[in-house]
Amino acid sequence: MKTVSYPLRIPKEIVELAALRSKEEYVDQSTALRQLLHLGAEEYVLEIVSLGRISIGKAAELLKVSVYDVCKLAEKHGVKLGGTVEQGMKSRKAAKKYMQ
Repeated sequence: MKTVSYPLRIPKEIVELAALRSKEEYVDQSTALRQLLHLGAEEYVLEIVSLGRISIGKAAELLKVSVYDVCKLAEKHGVKLGGTVEQGMKSRKAAKKYMQ
């Protein structure tokens, strides 16, 4: 994974949380902060996928995982993926139209 340096002000509570994670997970504090950042990114990506703002494929690309892994993450976080009821109805109408 390519990384970049980015100046950032981090709330004291988050730094304390990273320190706790660092001790619990036996990693350095920078790694703990990156892990927490990644967890937040996962949740955000799953949220916008569930809203239909990005595709599952794009989510997989952003998180650098497979589409299957995105589905497993969604399941783990209790996020439902897939089209809305309205999108399903439109799809059925279009399919009926093309079948005739």
